[in-house]
Amino acid sequence: MFNKILIANRGEIAVRIIRSAKEMGIKTVALYSEIDKESIHVQMADEAYCIGENYPHKSYLNLDKIKEAILNTKCDAVHPGYGFLSENPHFAKLCEELDVKFIGPESSIMNKLSNKFAVKKILMDSDIPVIPGSKNIITTESELHEGVKQLGFPFLIKAAFGGGGRGIKLIDKQEEILKAFHSAKKEALVAFGKDEVYIEKVVPSPRHIEVQIVADNYGNIITLGERDCSLQRRHQKILEESLSPVLNCSQRKTLYNLSQKITEILNYKGVGTLEFLYDGKNFYFMEINKRIQVEHPLTEVLFNVDLIKEQIKIAANEKLSVKEPKVENSLHSIECRINAENPFNFMPSPGTITKLYIPGGNNVRVDTAVQCGAIVPPYYDSLIAKVIAFDSTREGTRKKMLRALDEFIVEGIETTVEFHKRILSSDDFINGNYDVNYLDRNTQYN
Repeated sequence: MFNKILIANRGEIAVRIIRSAKEMGIKTVALYSEIDKESIHVQMADEAYCIGENYPHKSYLNLDKIKEAILNTKCDAVHPGYGFLSENPHFAKLCEELDVKFIGPESSIMNKLSNKFAVKKILMDSDIPVIPGSKNIITTESELHEGVKQLGFPFLIKAAFGGGGRGIKLIDKQEEILKAFHSAKKEALVAFGKDEVYIEKVVPSPRHIEVQIVADNYGNIITLGERDCSLQRRHQKILEESLSPVLNCSQRKTLYNLSQKITEILNYKGVGTLEFLYDGKNFYFMEINKRIQVEHPLTEVLFNVDLIKEQIKIAANEKLSVKEPKVENSLHSIECRINAENPFNFMPSPGTITKLYIPGGNNVRVDTAVQCGAIVPPYYDSLIAKVIAFDSTREGTRKKMLRALDEFIVEGIETTVEFHKRILSSDDFINGNYDVNYLDRNTQYN
């Protein structure tokens, strides 16, 4: 087992990793930018190392500074969390060159899986159902027009190395094609360093359903239920629940078996997530996330498992310590992502928190890294907390979450607490009647 883990991240996920590491008797090193000097994750870690100025490219994305921190702190493993460098094969390779364990896939696997289109092509050749689309990367306008002729409208232009909703363009009119094509390529180049794009048919009114997978180095693969992430605003997840309210036991078995097969085909090791679109009949593979997910607590509370500990154990070449659970689960969980944003126009709301009360009570968990007096900087993701509620029924969980959100008091900045309360109180949510386009097409949420 590792002696010291450097955490190449910040905020609530850094706090989350530190807690699990401490319980395992492992020392931790926190990285921080200048504005994060007084942050909770810095205070909680055994050591802390400043990696530069506030902007991400000068700190949390600065490979030279992080390399310096790895060498100077003499850590023997690095946990990247999510976002930032968590799915960067160059960072994984750097760790390997320094003889420090990257807690995630090896760089060779990361390289192979970073290209979403290449992964899709591998699975197509293995008869795994994927969303219909182009057979190759689209490089020219003529290839684009030929692909559109075969697919028809509407369709999506997607960045091959995309993520977080970036590099995606929805096209439903002929006159939009070329502008969107060049815009997607430019956006992809800026965000991911490569401008490769492909096109996919739009699946009408789908659910976005993902499966948690855990695979060790000894051939053991388990699936830990599914999470329904269909409540999204502009391709960004807002609220998730587990298990999905629209699947029955038979459909779950089909989905879990499919997930096991995909994991084997891709030779994936570690904790990861397979994402699917579900049209009410069929599951279509979308992508694999090669890291811990923001919404991982949903799975942890349902199956009484610590996914961070499992990540660390697998990286240390230990066997899985969890077993494949029953398909059906007697609990339900909901997670609300609370952002420092105006709840009506979603403009960022950085500033200093002047008053704070974190909700609690039976079966309520809050993952956060903010406290009263904390500065919410404008440089990073606006997520300040994740509220997770669970109960024996979906309706009981919904009511518990509403109670928890009523208790959540934040002053000094604006938050999306009221936005979540509106969603949870709607008849459509109560009836499980929503899909990935629900929030965008309902004007009361925009």
